[in-house]
Amino acid sequence: MELEQLNAIEKATRYGRAEVFRIGVAVIFLAGVMLYVRSIGADAPNMVILVAAAMIGGYMAMNIGANDVANNVGPAVGSKALTLAGAIAIAAIFEASGALIAGGDVVSTIKKGIIDPALIGDPDTFIWLMIAALLAAALWLNAATYVGAPVSTTHSIVGGVMGAGIAAGGVDIVDWSQFGQIVASWVISPVLGGAIAALTLYLIKRRITYKREIAQAARYNVPLFVAIMAGVFATYLVIKGLGKVVDIGLLPAIGFGALIGIIVWRLTKWLVTRPSVEVENSKAGVDSLFTSPLIFSAALLSFAHGANDVANAVGPLAAINETILHGGVVAQAAIPGWVMWVGALGIALGLALFGPKLIRTVGSEITELDRMRAFCVAMAAAVTVIIASQLGLPVSSTHIAIGGVFGVGFLREHLKTTYREKIAEIEVRHAGEDREKVERVLKEFEEASFEEKGEILKKLKSTDGRYAPISKSERKSLKKLYRQDLVKRSAVLKIVAAWLITVPLSALLAAMLFFTIRGMLLP
Repeated sequence: MELEQLNAIEKATRYGRAEVFRIGVAVIFLAGVMLYVRSIGADAPNMVILVAAAMIGGYMAMNIGANDVANNVGPAVGSKALTLAGAIAIAAIFEASGALIAGGDVVSTIKKGIIDPALIGDPDTFIWLMIAALLAAALWLNAATYVGAPVSTTHSIVGGVMGAGIAAGGVDIVDWSQFGQIVASWVISPVLGGAIAALTLYLIKRRITYKREIAQAARYNVPLFVAIMAGVFATYLVIKGLGKVVDIGLLPAIGFGALIGIIVWRLTKWLVTRPSVEVENSKAGVDSLFTSPLIFSAALLSFAHGANDVANAVGPLAAINETILHGGVVAQAAIPGWVMWVGALGIALGLALFGPKLIRTVGSEITELDRMRAFCVAMAAAVTVIIASQLGLPVSSTHIAIGGVFGVGFLREHLKTTYREKIAEIEVRHAGEDREKVERVLKEFEEASFEEKGEILKKLKSTDGRYAPISKSERKSLKKLYRQDLVKRSAVLKIVAAWLITVPLSALLAAMLFFTIRGMLLP
C-alpha cells in the first residue's frame, strides 16, 4: 500500500518537477547573461541598468522562442511530418542561424516607427522607456504562452513602445497613422493568409485528390506544387531572410526563385516518377509525398523568422546599449555581437523549454492538419509576406500562419458540408425508389472525379420533371443538418481575443512599468 502511495505521489509531482527544471534552466541562462555583460562592460557607465536591460532582453528572446516560433513548425508537427523533438531541434538551429547570419548589423530602435525618438530629449528617459517597453512585451508574451494563445511579438513590442512613449512624452509622440496601419494588420494578415492557404488546398484537391486516378494525378502535379513552393520560399528567403545582408530587388529575387523552382521541379519529378516509387492510389498515399517539402519549409521559415524577429528582442537592448555608451537618443543602433547572441540563444532556449505547448496548439488544437493542409499553411505564410512587403501592407507572421490554419479548416468545413448536402439531395430525389439502385447512384457519385460529380448533379437536376426540385428552405435545412465543425470555435475565440488586446494591454503595462522604473531611479 505504501509503495502504491509513493507511485501516486511520484506521478502527481512529475509535471511540477519538469516545470521547475524548465524555469531553473531559464534562470541559469539569465544569470549567465548577467555575469557575461558585467564582465565585458565593467567600465561602462550605468552598468547596473545595462545588465538589467540585457537580462530583460534575454527574457524577451525566450518568450519569442516559446510563442512565435510555434507558427513555423506547428503545422509540420500537427501533420506528423516532424516529431516534436525534431521540430524543436530544426527550429532552434535555424532560428539562431537566421539571427546570427542575417539579423543585420544595424536595427531600428523604435519598431515600426511608432513613436518619434527625437521627442525624447533626455537619454535617461529614453532608457527607462525602452526597458519598460521590452519588459511589458515580454510579460504579455509569457502570459499568452501560458494560456496557449499564439500572438504577434511585433505587436507586443509596438504596444510596449507606444505605451511607454505616451507615458514619457504624451500622446503627440505617437505616429497615429502608423498605428492605424498596425490595427489594419489585425484583419489583413489572417484574412490574406487564410485565403491563400484555402486556395492552395482547393487547387490540390481539384488537381489531385478529387481525381479518379489519384496516384497518376499526384505523379504529375506534386512536383509542380513542390516546385512552386521552392520558388516562393527561395524568393521569400532572399527578400526577408537575407535582405539585411545583401540588398536584392524584387525582380532578381523572383528570378532566383524561378531558377530554384525549375531545379526542384526536375528533381522532384525524377524522384516521384521512378519505377521503384510506389504511390498509393489514395489521399494517404499522396499525403506522404509532402513530408520532405514540409520539413524544408519549417527550416526556412525558422531561418527567415530568426533573421527578422530577433530585432524584437535585441532592438530595444541595442538602443539602450548605444544610449549608455554615447549618451544620446538614437533612431538606429549598431548591434554588438553579444547583443545578437543574447537574442539568438534566448529564442532557441525559449523554444526548447516552453515552445511545445504552442506548437501543439497551432499544430493540432485548432483543426486537424494532414501534410497537404500543413503544406498549404506554409505556402500561405511565404506568399503573403512577399505580397504584403511589396505592397507596403503591415502584416504579422503569427497572424498569417494562424490565419492559414483557420483557412484550411474552414474550407474543409465548407467542402464537407457541401458534399454531405449533395448526398442528402441525391437521397431525397431518389426517395421511394429501389434501395439497391439508390446505393449504386451514391457509389457512382462517391467514386466520380470532381468534374464527373458536377455532371451527375447536372443530369439529376435536368430530369423531365420526375423529381421535385429541392426548395430553398429544404436546402437551408440540409445545410444546417449536415454542417460539420472542423475548426475548434473556443480556440478561435481565444486567439482572436488575444490578438485584439495585445497592443492595448502591452501599452498599458509598459506605461505602468515606465512610471514605476522612473520613480525608483529618480533621485
